[in-house]
Amino acid sequence: MNPASPIPRALTIAGSDSGGGAGIQADLKTFQELGVFGMSAITSITAQNTLGVQHVFAIPVQTIEQQLDSVLSDIGADAVKTGMLFSAEIISMVARKVREYSVEGCLVVDPVMIAKGGASLLQLEAVQALRSELLPLAAVVTPNLPEACALLGLQGIDSIDAMIEAAQLLHALGPRFVLLKGGHLEGDEAVDVLYDGTEALLFRSPRIDTRHTHGTGCTTASALAAGLAKGMPMAAAVAEAKRFVTAAIGAALPLGHGIGPTNHAAYRLQAAAVAANHK
Repeated sequence: MNPASPIPRALTIAGSDSGGGAGIQADLKTFQELGVFGMSAITSITAQNTLGVQHVFAIPVQTIEQQLDSVLSDIGADAVKTGMLFSAEIISMVARKVREYSVEGCLVVDPVMIAKGGASLLQLEAVQALRSELLPLAAVVTPNLPEACALLGLQGIDSIDAMIEAAQLLHALGPRFVLLKGGHLEGDEAVDVLYDGTEALLFRSPRIDTRHTHGTGCTTASALAAGLAKGMPMAAAVAEAKRFVTAAIGAALPLGHGIGPTNHAAYRLQAAAVAANHK
């Protein structure tokens, strides 16, 4: 955190989810819950609900660039998180702005590619731009297993050992840290791997039996960005993000007729209940 700022500041560069469970909406809720001032640059507007994505409209690149200039030239940011970037042109511009404003040291890249319902949120030709232009600037990249496979050209990742190997390959693309999320693996635990180029740390939580997990990737990445904005070391920020998203999934909201959103207030409410019991 910049000592001149009265509150940690985090900027999300991502798409809007009209259903409120993922994207910009999830990011800003997460920032608020974790005591960080949230700002946004919207890259796309989706017509989206618990059943899927019905329409995507990409914001003109110049408009996204102007949003970034407006925020970073005035308010600044202690952490920047990217989500749905959609096209190679948007990725290239974001990479240029990250360098211009020297925020690569606190950049969290969530390589959003596919929505929970299966809709594509990143054009195929943009994957290479993500690999070559944005990942080398990242403090940390936070793919799930399908995203890691797409970035690396792998057919699948089916074990923790394979996750560690994939994290090593992702690290070779340039990010300082890799947080590979293992929620797609089978088993009684959800295991994530944090790799720093030397050591792999495992973060475990009980697997929660629910289908209502819309927005978990966005929420994890934005919780991690919030921790970094507050000046936490990477491993501590990952641990807090893991606790935050686990609480959110455990109190997931069965809204709509499809995959419902997680509950971003759950972590704060759990902490308040623990504090009240100790009085």
